[in-house]
Formats: sequence, C-alpha cells, structure tokens
Amino acid sequence: MDSNKKLGLIGRNISYSFSKKFFENKFQKLMLKDFSYDIFDLNEISEVENLFSSPGLLGFNVTIPYKEKIIGYLDELSDEAEKIGAVNCVLIRNGKKTGYNTDAFGFEKTLLLHKKPSQDKALILGKGGAAKAVKYVLDKHHIPSITIARNTDINFDNLNQEIVQEHSIIIQCTPVGTYPNIEDCLNFPFDALSPEHLVIDLIYNPSYTKFIIKASEKGAKTVNGYYMLEQQAEKAWEIWNFQKK
Repeated sequence: MDSNKKLGLIGRNISYSFSKKFFENKFQKLMLKDFSYDIFDLNEISEVENLFSSPGLLGFNVTIPYKEKIIGYLDELSDEAEKIGAVNCVLIRNGKKTGYNTDAFGFEKTLLLHKKPSQDKALILGKGGAAKAVKYVLDKHHIPSITIARNTDINFDNLNQEIVQEHSIIIQCTPVGTYPNIEDCLNFPFDALSPEHLVIDLIYNPSYTKFIIKASEKGAKTVNGYYMLEQQAEKAWEIWNFQKK
C-alpha cells in the first residue's frame, strides 16, 4: 500500500512554479514527511486521465491553459466553480473528482485589502479562467465591470482613455508579461491612469511586470498577484485536508 500522499500542479509549459515551493515549505514546517508536490506538465488535457490513476493522489492545482478544460474530466463541481466556469483546485476522494475555484477566494481577499470605497467600477483585462473568477467576485460585491479581450466589443485596440478614467479598478488577468517574457506588455492607455486607480496584475513572476511599472509611473496604486496566489494555495490546502466526507 502506497502511504505517500501526492499533490501537484497541472498546466502546460510550467517551468517555474510558486505552488511547488509553497507546498514543499509547508510540508517541511508541518513535518509532513509523507507528502509530495509535483509538476505535471501536460501537452494535452486528455493526459490528465493517466494522472487520475496515480496511487496516493489527493488532488492537484490547475493552471493555464486547463482551468476550463479540466471540467469535462471531473465528477462534480463546488457551487463557486460551477458559477465561475473554471477550476484551479481538484480534490480526489474515494475515486470521486471534485473541482473547486480558490482563485475567487484569493482575489477577493486581495481586492478587499486594497480597494477604497470610491473605487466602484472595474475593467477586467482578459477572459480566461482567472478573469472568470475575478468577474464572479466583482459581481458578488456589486461592482460593475467590463471585460476587455482581443475579440470583445471594447478590445485592446479601441479601449480609450475615457473608459479607463471611468473605471478606477483595473485587473490584468492575461499571462502577457509573465516570466520569461518580461518585456511584453498589453496595449493599454496608461496615460488615463491616476492616483485614483487601483491596478491589480495577477502575475507574480516577475514581481513587477511592465504593466505594473507603467501603471505606477502614473501614480496608480499597484498590487501584484503574490498575495492572491498565497491565499488561493492556503484555501486549496484546506480543501485537500479538511473536506472529510
């Protein structure tokens, strides 16, 4: 009988991972010798089938580009994951695979920590899994938002200064500017930003993306994705360990 308890992260081209370091430090602190956390780099989501049969697997985190695609491989979803339409945490218990969304929890903690009462309208940049979690949290707090993506009505080519001035919360949810492509930056009217703006970039590596640097040059309050990442990881740990059926 394999007594090892396995956790991990699935994604594509995940050469670096906050999660692996985070959980390995946690195992060390809690002196959990039988836990391991691995990176599962999948070329196609269908490869997750092989992973499911791995003995001792308690669950795993999900990152780009599989947060939506994983849903078809699961037995059930938490209420939040179902409403969001994206999963970043999977629990496997007695052969049953349940999807959760802890990005929403992490983003909500980040938003409430930094938002001023006057900041009451948001722009969501991107429309992938993370953007869906962000939209869910904004809706929950009755903060109207507009999603900007390549193929939305308002997109990166026609987003103007006026729209940016009217929306004092900007959340950058695309992977543009992530390590190793740290020189990349979204096309965005930075001149419209002011000290009245809160700019949250969900990227954590590098700590300061080109997007954050340009926003802070205009006096905006800027926050990277590190705290959100830490919070969503803590929530995942709770799910894997305390969802006793």
